[in-house]
Amino acid sequence: MLMKIIALSLILTACVQQEDSVSTMPAAPDSAITESNEDLIKLYTFDCGTIAVSDFDLFSSAGDYAEQAGSLASTCYLIRHPAGDLIWDLGLPLDTVGEPPQVNGIFTLSLKRSLADQLTVLDMTPADIEFMAISHSHFDHTGQIALFPDAQWLVNDNEFDHMFSSDENNNHNLAFADLETVKYSGDHDVFGDGSVNILAMPGHTPGHSALQVNLTGAGTVLLTGDLYHRQESRDLQRVPRFNTDEAQTRASMTAFEAFATASDARVIIQHSQADIADLPKPPEFLH
Repeated sequence: MLMKIIALSLILTACVQQEDSVSTMPAAPDSAITESNEDLIKLYTFDCGTIAVSDFDLFSSAGDYAEQAGSLASTCYLIRHPAGDLIWDLGLPLDTVGEPPQVNGIFTLSLKRSLADQLTVLDMTPADIEFMAISHSHFDHTGQIALFPDAQWLVNDNEFDHMFSSDENNNHNLAFADLETVKYSGDHDVFGDGSVNILAMPGHTPGHSALQVNLTGAGTVLLTGDLYHRQESRDLQRVPRFNTDEAQTRASMTAFEAFATASDARVIIQHSQADIADLPKPPEFLH
């Protein structure tokens, strides 16, 4: 009997030691890892260009940005969900890829690699993308639409109407005209499970939207579209002169900030180079 008690004691001691060794192992990063678990919702960030701005005056109706110069990032995002893949925003035009910087008024545009090229690091092509949505229809968010003729376009009905409301808008958005289109009003739950939601934040354009992504490790992430362009824009609640409705934009800012606070969200200003620098680069992702 004594020998059995001693043996049992040795076994229990070994188990405790084994548990202690497991509990002290370094934890894997909880928000930026390489692709492995197919059940995870994953958020990838792609470099879709750089926009040098010679005068930020247009970006504040208050007049306090006059003669400021700087640069904005242009970014695109891939959300991989067990039910499909969503591309969010389409960056600068394809004709800027690999070309010398192109001057367009106060903007100087440059783009090193297309989305198609960047997707290869994930062993993907644009044809693998089931869903596509844009925060709004300005040129720096629609530039690579030609790569996604087979994706289902998810679009706020007010933005859709705006995009085809005049000959000029029609010409700018011809590549969208023949897409399989799902129009919605208000917010839109992309996969039907509350994990990825397109949030109506009108004002910058009539159907401007932000994107909410609920991740297991990183928590709630909010992609701003062009609700804000820089951190100063958010801090000071500055509205660009070229917004379609300033009052509507300010109402959207109030709603956005309330939502961000309530959900304890990480806010990514899509044009902010500082925000983008903190995001993992493909093939790494937030999860």
